[in-house]
Amino acid sequence: MEMIFAGLMDSLSPVSLVFVFVGVATGVAVGAIPGINGPMAIALFIPLTYYMSPLAAIGFLVGLNKGAFFGGAISAVLLRTPGTPEAAATTWDGYPLTEQGKGEKALRMALYSSVSGDFISTTVLVLIAAPLATVALYMGPPEMFALISLALTVIAGIGTKSISRGLVAAAGGLLVGMIGTEPVTALPRLTFDIYRLESGLSLIPVAIGLLAFSEILIQLERLKLHAGAEEAARSFSDKPEDKFVSKKEFFGSTKTLLRASAIGIGVGAMPGLGAPVASFLSYDQALKRSKKPEEFGKGRLEGIASSEAANSAVVGASLIPLFVLGIPGNLAVAMLMGAFMIHGMMPGPLLFEENSRLMYGVFGSLVIASFFLLFIGRFGLKLFCKAVQIPSVVLYPVVIFTCIMGAYLGQSSMFDVIVMLVFGVVGYFMRKFDFSYVAFLIGFILVPEWERALQQVVIISQFDPYLFFRRPVALLLMGLTFFVIIRTFLAGVRKKN
Repeated sequence: MEMIFAGLMDSLSPVSLVFVFVGVATGVAVGAIPGINGPMAIALFIPLTYYMSPLAAIGFLVGLNKGAFFGGAISAVLLRTPGTPEAAATTWDGYPLTEQGKGEKALRMALYSSVSGDFISTTVLVLIAAPLATVALYMGPPEMFALISLALTVIAGIGTKSISRGLVAAAGGLLVGMIGTEPVTALPRLTFDIYRLESGLSLIPVAIGLLAFSEILIQLERLKLHAGAEEAARSFSDKPEDKFVSKKEFFGSTKTLLRASAIGIGVGAMPGLGAPVASFLSYDQALKRSKKPEEFGKGRLEGIASSEAANSAVVGASLIPLFVLGIPGNLAVAMLMGAFMIHGMMPGPLLFEENSRLMYGVFGSLVIASFFLLFIGRFGLKLFCKAVQIPSVVLYPVVIFTCIMGAYLGQSSMFDVIVMLVFGVVGYFMRKFDFSYVAFLIGFILVPEWERALQQVVIISQFDPYLFFRRPVALLLMGLTFFVIIRTFLAGVRKKN
């Protein structure tokens, strides 16, 4: 108890509070810019933490990551240009509300949902980190392969009216993700003698192209065909009910928030998945369990709550395997692991024994960052809404510039800018022909872990296809995968008839 109290008091020191506040504010700003996400921001700011105390440094970087998750929702709601990939699902209901003059209300719901999911996840991290990490420890290659396969089939039906087109898009994402060096033989594949492709395609330019640049192309086309239509997206209603989220509306989404937080915690605690998967899975569940599914995609607050609560819940849950097992669950946590090592600490089972006071200080900083996020979000809400009052002739060139800048900053490579432009065009035609660019992107994100798990299964089993039948969890997950596919096709047939 003495160590817990001392650690919590350290997190309340003026220096620690200032760095956590600055981290959250900076994260919100960078998250709102397409292409500059949490992991990139952490990588850029880690050198600045060399001269900070360990608690101030970790608090600053954790605040940066938390702020970036909400920041991605700002441009998703107001511009339909997700600042981060996990905010893509937020656009489906956030932007229609902006078109109805309710952009401020959509942002408030996104903020409250983000804070709720983040706070619940942080509480779970503090209270039951070890039991959840134990579950992740038992996930071997067969289970990981089956889990990712299930995730891809569930996500394939999102963003399109045809499950077959969704599966084709997901398969396309898997194929594009395999470009580069084959991990077992170390031989190049699908590179077409282009040496820059031997290291594979980076996620950042592909995501910016599919999510952001393709949307700009769509918006420019709409401006040309429907002059003046964009003005409706930038007008905000003065009615209180169109600006604020009532208690009835917020508490009416309690089940959705709790379910989304649970999904985010489960996904975040399992290494190799991530916030985009949690966001889309949660949105899918909210859609299926809603009493009014026909309102989703047209400005449903429940849709915003499901997406934002889930992706924010991943932030705290992804630290569970890092703190308990020393395993980074995603890219942002891998950056945080590097920061721990810089300050002389090795994440893992001994972390609590050797640095118990620091760890409880970090837990305190995590909780404080959640409250700072609520304060900064409410304080800057008016400013965020005014940002879209910029004329189109100024706004869209700025967004295009930020897309190019975000693609370039990842590896300081003009090749990545070209990749971003190519996938911008690909995303444009996928939207036109109703192919799920979301399924494509998720397939691209998951293919390294999916392929690695499959190769490990083949090597471990020595080409024995019956290995899955000897692993109950893997068998259950594969059974659920086939069940989802069959049920979705039968539902489509019934609907057509």
